[in-house]
Amino acid sequence: MFVAAVVLMAIPIAIFAYAYLLYPMLLWVLSRWRAVPHTEADPVEWPCITIAVPAYNEERRIRATIETLLAVDYPTDRRQILIASDASGDGTDAIVREFAAHGVELFRVPQRGGKTSAENLSAAAIRGDIVVNTDASIRILPQSVKALVRRFADPTVGVASGRDLSVGDEEREGNRGESGYVGYEMWVRSLETRIGSIVGASGCCYAVRREIQCVPLPGDLARDFASALIARQRGLRAVSVEEATCIVPRTISLRAEMRRKARTMAQGLETLRHFGALMNPLRDGAFALMLISHKLCRWLVYLTLPLALIGLLLATARTPWAWLAIALAGLGMVAGYVALRWPPARRMPIPIALAGFVLVSTLAGIQAWLKVLRRQRIPVWEPTRRPLQ
Repeated sequence: MFVAAVVLMAIPIAIFAYAYLLYPMLLWVLSRWRAVPHTEADPVEWPCITIAVPAYNEERRIRATIETLLAVDYPTDRRQILIASDASGDGTDAIVREFAAHGVELFRVPQRGGKTSAENLSAAAIRGDIVVNTDASIRILPQSVKALVRRFADPTVGVASGRDLSVGDEEREGNRGESGYVGYEMWVRSLETRIGSIVGASGCCYAVRREIQCVPLPGDLARDFASALIARQRGLRAVSVEEATCIVPRTISLRAEMRRKARTMAQGLETLRHFGALMNPLRDGAFALMLISHKLCRWLVYLTLPLALIGLLLATARTPWAWLAIALAGLGMVAGYVALRWPPARRMPIPIALAGFVLVSTLAGIQAWLKVLRRQRIPVWEPTRRPLQ
């Protein structure tokens, strides 16, 4: 019985250690023997691009978003800005039309179907050879678009992903743990790029070849993740571009962050299911192993967490330290609950904020698995309402 308890506890711990510690260490070791990717020179003529922004009821921020995109360093005669309004019911469409004289185009979806559905339908209006995808709540730095486009001078590159920079109000928010996680994720992607290819792009800002963007996807799949997998199917790579920075405001509310994480993870799991054939190492080699390690193993941690709890309960019959572990886990959950209930106007202590981040991530992961296992699909998109910058 005690051996069974130890095995049950070891399963999620081992998966976590591999996904978050051993896998990056292996990437780091392998990357030591790979040359640092050089930065391509500017082309003689910049290719035509489309900057695509799906939007739903974004009247509070769409004007600032468009003004930021108009200020991007890229030849205006080689750039199309396309706002795909997912049947917005507020003033979003009217604001977009105000910029028609500046080359900003509105594609209105008559019936709301979700982000991926809007991207599918608006693909018919895309004119650029390269499509830069971003979000209404994200701010792209002026030099970032050229940095992304330069990578397509390499004919083996099908997707170029930007570098997210998580920012927020340290005095008010309880989601400070997200910044550290985003930095960690960007580091892992830089290592994967050194090895050959990343397995998923950043949804905040990424560029793809037009033929990849125009592949229709089921409404409950995540296009940023799927784009790297479609590229792989076509013999192309997805890379991370350090110089292409986008500012990503952190959500202030931990509850909103939990909803975002649950939705994102559920879509990721559905995307992985859809492209499951790419997890065959016999056919896709290192890419399949990276996909399993970076995506599936991370998500399996949440699925196997109940095993650790069962193991702890079984171990209480043999050793007192199991009770101590249960007490510490309970204390962490209480601290996380305190973080969820923390008044927005007061500064949250770092230990409480970290406990809140861990609790939110765990609950979101469990919710995502329940949705996927129950086949509760979530095709209708509710954008993350990030703080205005």
